[in-house]
Amino acid sequence: MDTIRKNSANNELDKTDEQIIRLLQKNARLSNKQIAAEVGIAESTCSERMRKLQRKKIFFGFHAIVDSSKLGTNIEAMVAIKLTKNTKDQVDHFKNAMSLLPEVVNIYHLAGQIDFLLYIAVRDKNHLRDFVMDHVTKDYVKSLETSLIYDFSQNPLFPIYLDHE
Repeated sequence: MDTIRKNSANNELDKTDEQIIRLLQKNARLSNKQIAAEVGIAESTCSERMRKLQRKKIFFGFHAIVDSSKLGTNIEAMVAIKLTKNTKDQVDHFKNAMSLLPEVVNIYHLAGQIDFLLYIAVRDKNHLRDFVMDHVTKDYVKSLETSLIYDFSQNPLFPIYLDHE
């Protein structure tokens, strides 16, 4: 029997759960049959483990990685934003407003000199200017700085840190 370990969220996971998570991070299109064979468990057991991982919200969903340039996006940027006040209401309002905008790919609420970092994708320089002027330049925004993204890479494997007992 695998040793059960707890991570910081008190989610009990064993080595089989870890293997399933790693496999799905590499290829979320694997079938239950393929995962079960790779991990060495019965398909019914694998299916139940996957449901358990979803119930515990370890998986938030499965997404396709797309080539943004083939979707009409010619500019990707990071917009660093400092709010005038860092109150809960102002933070929530800003985060909710940004989450409704299709240009906003990711929203990062940060501690430190910057309150928010937005990862945005736009068609061109005019779209970028309009986005910043129409949606980011508000009276509750103290400052902003836009950095264009030339290239990026992403590790598809999110690290798993479990406390060993």
